Amino acid sequence: MSDPLRVLSIAHAAVSREAGRLRYYPLAERGDLELDLVVPARWHQFGRVIAADPADDPVRVHVEPIRLARAGPMGWYLHFYPGLRRLLRRTRADVVHLWEEPWSVVALQACLLKGRAALVLEVDQNILKTLPPPFEAMRRFVLARTDHILSRSPDATAVVRAGGYAGPVTMIGYGVDETRFRLAQTPPPAHAGLRIGYVGRIIEEKGLDEALDAMARATAPVSLAIMGEGPYEAQLRRRAAELGLADRVTIRGWGIPAEVAPFIHGLDALVLLTRTTQAVREQFGRVITEAQACGVPVIGSECGAIPSVVGPGGWIVPERDPEALARLLDAIAAAPEDRAARAAAGRRNVAQRFTYDAVAQSLVRAWTEAAAARRGDPAANTKAAFRHPDLPRTQR
Repeated sequence: MSDPLRVLSIAHAAVSREAGRLRYYPLAERGDLELDLVVPARWHQFGRVIAADPADDPVRVHVEPIRLARAGPMGWYLHFYPGLRRLLRRTRADVVHLWEEPWSVVALQACLLKGRAALVLEVDQNILKTLPPPFEAMRRFVLARTDHILSRSPDATAVVRAGGYAGPVTMIGYGVDETRFRLAQTPPPAHAGLRIGYVGRIIEEKGLDEALDAMARATAPVSLAIMGEGPYEAQLRRRAAELGLADRVTIRGWGIPAEVAPFIHGLDALVLLTRTTQAVREQFGRVITEAQACGVPVIGSECGAIPSVVGPGGWIVPERDPEALARLLDAIAAAPEDRAARAAAGRRNVAQRFTYDAVAQSLVRAWTEAAAARRGDPAANTKAAFRHPDLPRTQR
């Protein structure tokens, strides 16, 4: 029997179970894999300090201090782990996997310390920018030594290709916690008209004012429910009042995680109308798959990865086009059978592509092929040249 594949995965997103650690759990009982997960003891994000969940998980988790967690204009990308050399020696990793961008200091640190281990990077960044020194040089240095890329979207793949990466790519989504995001156990309270909703940060780039403009144009009675907070809330409330929609718009702050699914259950459709800017292009949109897992279809814009993630489980409208959105709202309000059909298609979309099991299998496939290629297995490069699952056709 061959030795198990030893993998050291470094992921600040796994600081909490709900944010990113659960996707590793399906791998806990595999006899062909020894997995060690490294997470920061404390993480700073959107003005909050997140303390790591205890390391009492089915997989081995190392909660480690980091340095430069908040330093400089590059924010998240300057941190590194003082204890990484020790962990690499202890685990004798065959593969080092980083859920970090290639210009991050921790990616450079792992690249320099990994020894003979294969290097796998998981990337989200989908807007190509020339980075200031020394980050552009760091990106090219790391990508030149990367054995396999796990990519969140075709746009993210294009960014690493432009940075000099020429190796194999495996596409990977975000997993959905199906124990939390699932069909409602009891029917939600009845409501009049069509209820659309949004969960997330209230910022201008999310296009919520376009939802208001579309509601004002639509002939069907449409209400908007929002769960979230952000700097654009005051402007959004003013716009709703100007359009005479104040009584049809409700905004509540962030709820605890257990409150998100019940909020989504009360919607007829969820909206994610992100606008493309020089700094913003939707990288994935986790709330899309969370809504679909709850049996709620999604209205998305054409921004970034939204159309491919929505798949057949909703509708896509052009960016910055409230007139098109108004026509769609009227059509949806008049066709409950279409909403039901797309809700069912959305649940199938999640089951096929975005369960934690599906995400875990993508991880293992990339790790295995990277290790084989590093050992010089010629078959590994052939079968891993480019992996891109067939995406459902976008529904308009």
